[in-house]
Amino acid sequence: MSTGPFPTHVTIRVPGSTSNCGAGFDTLGLALSVYNRVSLRRDPVAADADGSSGWQPRPEREADGRAARMVAETCEAFGRIARVAGFPFVYRIEGDVPPARGLGSSITVIGGVLAGLNVLCGAPLAREQLVAVASFLEGHPDNAAAGLLGGFCVARCDPEKNDYLGTIRVVVPPTLRFVVASPSIELLTKESRGVLPATLPYIDAVRSINAAAYLVAAFATGDHARLRDAAGDFMHEPYRLPKIRGGREAIAAGLAAGALTGWLSGSGSSVLCVADAASAPRVGAAMEAAFAAVGVPAGVRDLAADNVGYVVEG
Repeated sequence: MSTGPFPTHVTIRVPGSTSNCGAGFDTLGLALSVYNRVSLRRDPVAADADGSSGWQPRPEREADGRAARMVAETCEAFGRIARVAGFPFVYRIEGDVPPARGLGSSITVIGGVLAGLNVLCGAPLAREQLVAVASFLEGHPDNAAAGLLGGFCVARCDPEKNDYLGTIRVVVPPTLRFVVASPSIELLTKESRGVLPATLPYIDAVRSINAAAYLVAAFATGDHARLRDAAGDFMHEPYRLPKIRGGREAIAAGLAAGALTGWLSGSGSSVLCVADAASAPRVGAAMEAAFAAVGVPAGVRDLAADNVGYVVEG
């Protein structure tokens, strides 16, 4: 098949992210300096041999079924929105964002495939349009906005139709550190949502709105000292954290060691504390020790914010 003047291969780097950031459920996201790379290469041999049209994504090496389903669904959504014909391609996904740990691994795949197909098709969609497609596929815009746009993101969807409306970004300085403790427990977002209640007490909704608004104001003004204890949540963490052995204790240990605030990252199983650079090593050691105390091994990352979002590497 003819590929026109467009590239035949591309690699996209997408940052991982932490979402919700306490009480900002399905709204707040923050890109982190941990990355996955998605490489796409047109496969003209498969196109000539098959003779049919349509998306035919094939992993370069064996991929798990969940990733393969995400790639296939992403192709179909991109083709529909961008109004381009599908084609066979080979893909590779690699990097350091662990799956099912609440660090946005799914958006690194979805976003990487979207951005990669966009390059291979001559960039018919703007970056914000890619966020809209990713939000549709994810069902919420928090990780989608952070992974593709970078920075601390406040994303908005239509309250009736849930269509993506836009994002307000805030650049986060490298002096602010995000210490992530990831226990050796996979926790899929779909499963984690199953523990959430159908309704909330009115006072819990009020307390969560208060916390989310205050945290956003602290990031927006750059008054990071105001982040201290700002992330209290009563919407999802009370129901999700008990499922993660050592999670609540790890956040408390990080705060006791000098962190400003902390939260459950996405739906878990990772937990995160925000700290300055000087206290970050101490905070990380305390969080790791808290998990170890209940017999759960955990990896710790001392990360900065990523203010760029996805990058086309070649």
